[in-house]
Amino acid sequence: MTNDPALEDDDPLADDLDDSLDDEELRKHGPVEQRVGKWVGLFPKKHPLVLLNTGDGKGKTSAALGVTMRAWGRGWKICWLQFIKAKGSHYGETYAAERMGIEMIALGDGFTWLSENIEADIALAKEAWDLARDKIMSGEYDLVVLDEITYPITYGWLPVEEVLQTLRDRPKDVDIIMTGRDALPALADFADTVTEMREVKHVFQTGVKAQPGIDY
Repeated sequence: MTNDPALEDDDPLADDLDDSLDDEELRKHGPVEQRVGKWVGLFPKKHPLVLLNTGDGKGKTSAALGVTMRAWGRGWKICWLQFIKAKGSHYGETYAAERMGIEMIALGDGFTWLSENIEADIALAKEAWDLARDKIMSGEYDLVVLDEITYPITYGWLPVEEVLQTLRDRPKDVDIIMTGRDALPALADFADTVTEMREVKHVFQTGVKAQPGIDY
């Protein structure tokens, strides 16, 4: 994959970032209390779904974050697995998730087209999938987001059929969101709702780099 100027939602690509708050300041604000549900276990769903956000345009991760906010407001327990973002990295959504009690785990090593060690990235992807499968099959989460999972699948690092079988076998009240470009047809065929983000215009093309609060 090449460094496409049509940036992902979370692509930093900025050497001169000027965040308004540093990490410690953000953490001082404390947790936000979630609404308590009137049920035991997972939220009882009539139609648990698999959603896929793909395409070359901006908004795939952002859309998943929007659904996450809606689900959190309903009292759902949520887990995010981030397949490309580097372990230990922190973005705006990371700080928000910490305050909201949402489990958000970065499992990758940064943007793969910049990697100098693809074998290590493959190993990380497999490790990330092992954890994702455990989270899905645990039945502890109403919503599991597989952020940027299309990349390791498209690259051939993860067998698409293995991923699909896990989704078929998942506990009945677990919703799934997958994000990333170039989703294989098998993923699109399996998903209940597929949205393709199409780039019309991107500010990056004018020389403006990714902006905190908007892009990450």
